[in-house]
Amino acid sequence: MGKAHAVAMAAVGAVFDTALRPSLEMICTTNEAGAFAKARQFGFKRATSNWRKLVEDPAVQAVVVASPQETHHDIALAALANGKHVLCEKPLGLGFEQSRAMVAAAESSGCINMVGFNYIRTPASQLARQIIARGEIGDITFLRAEHTEDFLSDASLPGDWRTAGRANGNMGDLAPHIINAALALIGPITSLVADIATVHPMRGGVPVTNDDQSMLMCRFANGAMGQLFVSRIATGRKMGYAYEIYGTKGTIRFDQEDQNALWLYRAEGPEERRGFTKILTGPLHPDYKPFCLGPGHGTGYQDQIIIEARDFLQAIHEGKPQWPTFRDGMLVNQIIEAAFRSHETRRWVDIE
Repeated sequence: MGKAHAVAMAAVGAVFDTALRPSLEMICTTNEAGAFAKARQFGFKRATSNWRKLVEDPAVQAVVVASPQETHHDIALAALANGKHVLCEKPLGLGFEQSRAMVAAAESSGCINMVGFNYIRTPASQLARQIIARGEIGDITFLRAEHTEDFLSDASLPGDWRTAGRANGNMGDLAPHIINAALALIGPITSLVADIATVHPMRGGVPVTNDDQSMLMCRFANGAMGQLFVSRIATGRKMGYAYEIYGTKGTIRFDQEDQNALWLYRAEGPEERRGFTKILTGPLHPDYKPFCLGPGHGTGYQDQIIIEARDFLQAIHEGKPQWPTFRDGMLVNQIIEAAFRSHETRRWVDIE
C-alpha cells in the first residue's frame, strides 16, 4: 500500500490537474536501509525508520498512514497533534474505541482526515451510487454483497501475521471494504446478526487466532434488508467485491473482477424485452475521463488510489472534509464490533 500511495501522489497532479501538487518529502519504513531503498525507488527526498521523526518534521504537511493497523492510532494521533492532514488506510483503528479516539482527535484538530476505502471509488460503483441516489431503481428493498478472496484457501501454507490477532483476520482485513460499500450504497445499518468462523484452526502447524469467513444479516435505516458474506478462503475468488441491489423499479449488479462493467435491470417496457443491460464504463462516467478517452478500455486498481489521492488533495485545498472521513471509518469499526458481539451472544444486535 505504501507503493500504491506513493505512485498515486506522484501521478495525481498530471491525471487530474489538481490545484495542489504533492511533493514526496519523507518516507518511513521499519528499518533505515529499507527506508532509503524505498525513498530512491518511489522518489522521496528523505527517509527514516522513526515514524515520530516523520510526523514531527516541519516540511511534512500531510501524512499517509499505510502501515499495519495496530500502528494507525498512535501515528495518526501524533500527526494530527502536529497539525498534519492524515489519510489513513482502513481499518481506521484496532477497534471501535480506538476509532472514536481518532475521530475526536481529528475533528478537534481542524485537519483534513480521510480513510482509504479505494474499491468504492471505481467509476462503476460511483455510477451505482448515482443511480440509487436518483431513484432510478426505486426504493431499495435488498442488498446481497460479498468480499471474497482465496489467498488463504490453502491451509497447508504456514500461518503468518495475517492469521494472528483479531484485527488481522478476515473481519479486520476484508470486511471493512464491503461494510463501507453497504453504508455508501444503501445507508446506515440499524441492526444485525452475525456468524463468524475460523475454518482452519491450524496452518502449516501454526495455530490460527483469528477468523476466516463471516456472514451478516442486517436491516438498514431505510427499511431494506441485507446479507453480507466475507471470506479469505473462497476458493477461486480473486477479487470478489460484489453486490446485487434490488429496488422496486430495477436492480444493479456489480463484480470487482469485472470492475469496468455495471449491470442494470429496469422494470419497464414489454416483459418480453426486459433484461439486464451491461454498461461499460467510459468518459461519461465519474472519474473515468482523466485516465482514458476510450469507453470500455477500463481503469484499474492503481487508478482507484489516484482518485483517492485527488479527493484528499481537494479536501486540503478547499478546507472541507471529503467522504470517507475518520468518522465514516469509525462507523465501519462500529459495525464490525457489533458483528463480533452478535456472534458471541448468538443474537441480533442494535446499532446505536
